[in-house]
Amino acid sequence: MTLNRTQSPDFQAIQEIQLPAVQSHHLDNGAPLHLISVSQQPVLRLECVFNAGSWYEQVPGSAFFTMKMLSEGTPSRSSAQINEYIDRYGAFLELNSGPDRASVVMYCLTKFLPDVLPLLREMLTEPTFPQKELDDLRNITLQNLRVNYEKNAYLAGVLFREKLFGANHPYGRSQRPEAVEKLTRQGVVDFFERVVRNRPFQVILAGQATENEVLLINRELGQLAIRTDTLSSSVSDMPVDDGLPVMAEKPDSTQSSIRIGRRLFTRSHPDFFKMLVTNEILGGYFGSRLMRNIREEKGFTYGISSNMPSFRQDGYFLIGTDVNKENTQQTLDEIHKEIRILQTEPVSTDELETVQNYMAGEFVGSLNTPFEIADRYKVILLDAMPADFLTTYIQKVRAVTPTDIMETATHYLTSDSLREVIVGGK
Repeated sequence: MTLNRTQSPDFQAIQEIQLPAVQSHHLDNGAPLHLISVSQQPVLRLECVFNAGSWYEQVPGSAFFTMKMLSEGTPSRSSAQINEYIDRYGAFLELNSGPDRASVVMYCLTKFLPDVLPLLREMLTEPTFPQKELDDLRNITLQNLRVNYEKNAYLAGVLFREKLFGANHPYGRSQRPEAVEKLTRQGVVDFFERVVRNRPFQVILAGQATENEVLLINRELGQLAIRTDTLSSSVSDMPVDDGLPVMAEKPDSTQSSIRIGRRLFTRSHPDFFKMLVTNEILGGYFGSRLMRNIREEKGFTYGISSNMPSFRQDGYFLIGTDVNKENTQQTLDEIHKEIRILQTEPVSTDELETVQNYMAGEFVGSLNTPFEIADRYKVILLDAMPADFLTTYIQKVRAVTPTDIMETATHYLTSDSLREVIVGGK
């Protein structure tokens, strides 16, 4: 049979997905454990999630350094011994810290879970925070920050978040070299004692795991004492927004980094999916309108995109690109022009269908492994989203109409609501 390569193959539009069910348990101490059992390979990921992000900091930077230092020493093991032990079992450790929460993540073969669990418990209950390792981590962090702050794109991101939320708010706060230099070991220890030690946590277990692994985890982590007193946050009020653009001049720079956007809402907002599709059409994928205009037609940039970061308490909309200085103002004008077109002209049926098919395919493509499925489920498990948020995702994307997009762009993307940050110059 000869293939006709001039004719594209038939395709089936994705309408719905089927996900493995989450099996929820409670450890002996009351900590929730959520099991996503997918037996593709004999590996698993064990994640312990704490409400220990920068939202609860009293000293800037203490949340990040506390989590990173958990693997730097315990009374019975040095940092080198901890690393050697993890390597011996072919495991991998991640220590994450964000605005809302922090997590300790261990990847390992399922058969080695009994071996790595005691180490995990030891790090969560007996970290020693040695001064030398803290100094080393601080020096590495400072070197990276000093390099990053010389990059227009990095500085633009910092200034943009500060513009939206304020420099002292957890969602607007970024690591600053001066704050890192001032951080002491006592500040790290205080954060651990107040926010992490014996605080409630959740466990998310994904991969080739069964009730047997749940019992093993309960034996180690289910016996930890859990405090019942309320953990207070240290969030300052957001400053009054003056609405003025931010310009950080860099005379020696040949390029400008542009950031445009606004505070928005969380995934639970009734207009979330309408805004999600509107964002995708504007700048959310490679075939978006901003890419076609500013990259392909004007040749001002290698890439421009828009996205909708979402936190537990808030979210924002962001357009970002890097262009030559002389093209800065024209790029800004073209961005606003594309937004006005979205507000005044209905999206064609073909374009909307293309975007919705792309979003459906991208969503399904992000569910290939048990760990990716667990990452998606965390939206439901940690942010109190509806249980059907994932299974109805594609349906809600396809329900958005051209009229919805015009109304959404008109309501949320007005010129006076968008904030502008430029690093470089015009």
